[in-house]
Amino acid sequence: MRKENAVKIDVSRLRDDLEDYYGTAMFSGMPMAVIELSQAETASPQELVDMARRAGFDLGRYEA
Repeated sequence: MRKENAVKIDVSRLRDDLEDYYGTAMFSGMPMAVIELSQAETASPQELVDMARRAGFDLGRYEA
């Protein structure tokens, strides 16, 4: 089955930004962000997109 509405995402840039986001949160008094940081480091592309959506990222900024 083909996905007609598939959008290409710059996964490397998204991963870097999520790592920055959770790293900053961790050092700003939210120590539990270390879990999300660890997950972002090893997440699949789809998992990164899901994490970014939950964090409120504008995925349009990552279209490749």
